[in-house]
Amino acid sequence: MIKQKLISFLKRKWIKRAIIAIAGVFVLCLVFFASIYFGAFGKLPNVRELSNLKQAEATQVLDKDSRLIGKYYIYDRQPLTYPEFPEHLLNALIATEDVRFYEHDGVDNISLLRVFFKTILFQDKSSGGGSTITLQLAKNLFGRDKHFAFSTIVNKIKESIVAKRIEQIYSKKEIVTLYLNTVPFPDNTYGIESASRKFFSIPTTNLTLSQAATLVGTLKANNFYNPRRNLENSKQRRDVVLQQMLKYNYITETQYAVTIKESMDLDYQSFNHDLGLAPYFRAQLKKELVIVLKDFKKPNGEAYNLYKDGLVVHTTLDSQMQKYAEEAMQLHLTKLQEAYEASYGKNAPWNVNKKLIENVIKTLPAYKKYKALGLEETHIIDSLSMKHEVELFDWKETKTESISTIDSLKHYLKFLNTGMIALEPQTGAVRTYIGGIDYRFFKYDHVSQSERQVGSTFKPFVYTAAIENGMKPCTYFSPEAITYTDYKNWTPTNSGSNEEDPYINFNLEKALSQSMNTIAVKVLNEVGIDKVLIQAKKLGITKQLPKEPSLALGVAEINIKELAGAYASYVNNSKPVKPYFITKIEDKNGVEIVSFKPEVKETKAYSDYTRQVILQMMKSTVNSGTAARLISTYNLKNNIAGKTGTTQDNKDGWFVGITPNLVTVNWVGNDNYNIGFKSTGLGQGANSALPIFAKFYQKLNADSNYSSITKSSFENPSNEVLEALNCEEEKRDGFLKRLFNKKKKERQFNKKD
Repeated sequence: MIKQKLISFLKRKWIKRAIIAIAGVFVLCLVFFASIYFGAFGKLPNVRELSNLKQAEATQVLDKDSRLIGKYYIYDRQPLTYPEFPEHLLNALIATEDVRFYEHDGVDNISLLRVFFKTILFQDKSSGGGSTITLQLAKNLFGRDKHFAFSTIVNKIKESIVAKRIEQIYSKKEIVTLYLNTVPFPDNTYGIESASRKFFSIPTTNLTLSQAATLVGTLKANNFYNPRRNLENSKQRRDVVLQQMLKYNYITETQYAVTIKESMDLDYQSFNHDLGLAPYFRAQLKKELVIVLKDFKKPNGEAYNLYKDGLVVHTTLDSQMQKYAEEAMQLHLTKLQEAYEASYGKNAPWNVNKKLIENVIKTLPAYKKYKALGLEETHIIDSLSMKHEVELFDWKETKTESISTIDSLKHYLKFLNTGMIALEPQTGAVRTYIGGIDYRFFKYDHVSQSERQVGSTFKPFVYTAAIENGMKPCTYFSPEAITYTDYKNWTPTNSGSNEEDPYINFNLEKALSQSMNTIAVKVLNEVGIDKVLIQAKKLGITKQLPKEPSLALGVAEINIKELAGAYASYVNNSKPVKPYFITKIEDKNGVEIVSFKPEVKETKAYSDYTRQVILQMMKSTVNSGTAARLISTYNLKNNIAGKTGTTQDNKDGWFVGITPNLVTVNWVGNDNYNIGFKSTGLGQGANSALPIFAKFYQKLNADSNYSSITKSSFENPSNEVLEALNCEEEKRDGFLKRLFNKKKKERQFNKKD
């Protein structure tokens, strides 16, 4: 009876139509699923491709002690193995993202049913999502495509298919490893290791429970829970993660109570190319790596990719020393900039010098673009005068303002810039590298790109040539100015001095330590320009130097690295070095691709006697000469030799500091060579550049890890050197000599050897 009623019911037209409709929908769903499965909406990775997952890995840049200082990447990813994940990190992930991770096969049907009934039918948004770790992994690995109105459902089905395939190939440990190495964290960071080092400056293995919960918490919404931008949101989400861990018995009540009270202390270190430690160094390193890697291939014959192949670059840089150097630079330049602007007042050239401003405007890319389009000058200026939002550098606070391109140009024209390098004199290994004050706003690198007049820092090379060619340290010269008639009546004078006493004479040590210009030129005249040029070449100076008497005063434009390499010879057995900063490059498996050794000249640039004499003279520069404030003002008691330098019109300030195991070169000046310091007192190397070195060494002195540098001592000079230097600093002409040997105030320059 029941059977007949059922048959009769099913024969009704609307029932037949409903059954056919349901069957049709089912068939359509099957066809739709099959079309996705077989690649109609994009090819799905097969088992073989999934078995050989290759993800782009960031190239790591390590300092001399293998500390991470930077990366080159498309995606900031740095993979780890499963044993390197702390247990509380894994537990936080499972408790928050996929509590049935070890029970499902990639798709959690129970969670999907919960989502369907609670979220879709009952609109309960607190019910959570149905995504599993494996589904998220599939999305992380292969991304999502756009398919118009079907995008969401197509991508979900594709991910479920891929997730099930992943589960068939990999173990749960391997899946969670892949996930943690690929999942996106805030600030364009991929993988837990990169996130750990970026937000807490520690490896993943050292993450605390609170830190692990914080990072896991960001996975729900990278931007909203970014601890750098939204600290309070991140803290609340961390607490939710801890609650989930407590709920599923991954932590105890005590652990929860203690951890939830911990503050959110970040130690953020950006590996962005424009930010973080040593950005100029990393930018220059990248250029050199591109050149080096051209000569090497992978085992399969492919070229290495700096951004994808997970290379490991070992460098000579000392990250802690670099940090001290950057801090010293910022401390000094902040105050110097303030004094620099105050010295000009309302009449600053970046505000009132119309010709200067016009010339700089014409160098702007925007100006050249408008000019190429045929715009008239007035129209170009009008366009460059339109206001727009601009981020402006300032030592106190970087800010965004609505100003014109011309106003922005004037703003940047006023800033002093800097270059600094410190290297190990025995090898040339670069320990610190500062190419400018802020790489975000000043891309020009004053270490590798710039060549500026070196001023009085060239004088030791002149004196080196003189001693090497037989001049005695106790040779005396008058500081009186001389006019060189064959050089357009050029008359060099001494900085800040009045009329010199024509009857007093100084020995070479006094002349160099007090940086007397008149005597430096006379020494050059005595020894001959050619011999000085030869000596400079032996010291590793490759630049073509001007063959004129002003060479003695440092009119030559020399790169900081070459200058440092030359000065290294005074504490490296008379041998200059070539600065270098790559020790070796490895592939991601630790296999060495190439290594580099120090380039130290085999032959000495001058004798041991000359080295010891010049070094003693430069020690006098610090003890009683132009660099004496290292002791009197900064209370440095290290064994230090050095040389200050200031160029004409106070355009450049220099200081070279020499200790037995570290040679440091500092330069300070305006990027625009038409703008110098207002006064010599402010712009001289002893005031503009020396304080960076001084503050740098104060920080080194306070760190016992650098005792091998700060407590090192110079070699003891030989008896021959001590005897040669054992003479009066100055001599005064006697009455008869003053009467019968009137000094000539004009002469021609010695052009012969």
